[in-house]
Amino acid sequence: MRFEKNHNLPGTLICVEGIDGSGKSTQLAILKEWLSETVNDVIFTEWNSSRLISQTTKLAKKRSQLSPRTFSLLHAVDFADRLEHIILPALKAGFIVLADRYVYTAFARDVARGVDASWVRNMYGFAIKPDLSVYFKVPVDISLKRICANRQPKFYEAGMDLKLSNDPYESYRIFQGRVVYEYDRMIDEYDLVKMDATKTIHEQQIKFRKIVKKVLKNKGIEIAEK
Repeated sequence: MRFEKNHNLPGTLICVEGIDGSGKSTQLAILKEWLSETVNDVIFTEWNSSRLISQTTKLAKKRSQLSPRTFSLLHAVDFADRLEHIILPALKAGFIVLADRYVYTAFARDVARGVDASWVRNMYGFAIKPDLSVYFKVPVDISLKRICANRQPKFYEAGMDLKLSNDPYESYRIFQGRVVYEYDRMIDEYDLVKMDATKTIHEQQIKFRKIVKKVLKNKGIEIAEK
């Protein structure tokens, strides 16, 4: 499978992973701003954002019509579209591609929903292997606390479709606990770089940049200190 081999393209693919409330999106946004000031060629892409399929997925979610396998298939179509029209062209042109979630999100969430792990992995065999994958790990209770500071857990975010509990907060703990378990299993399997997402934003960003600079240096991109 293509996903098991280094892509050997001029560009650099960096992705972040983690459960909701892990702070990964914040960290990637700060990194993007920093890179854009030093390296002009930066592209951003995020999970479930393809114009081709995202509206269909949102509508199905709203109507609560998604079975775990249908959920998985729709996200795979979304990813395939973004890979072919955003990620691959940018990598071929030598850009740095920053991905807020990558195939590991499917590997974690879909399997947590009961979809066969081998089936999901084989479905994404066409993906490009990232140059760097950072997993922002946070305890479920902390992620829930962060989310609840602004809103209630969403239906699918809390795994309510699985009927784990009638209480959305308890359902969230159970479902996201399963997702964390799958992420933890992938650390060694896919060489995910684990980041302690309970640290301060500043502490995480310093470590994140250090790791990114090393990866970019291996690709021939030097980032000067300011």
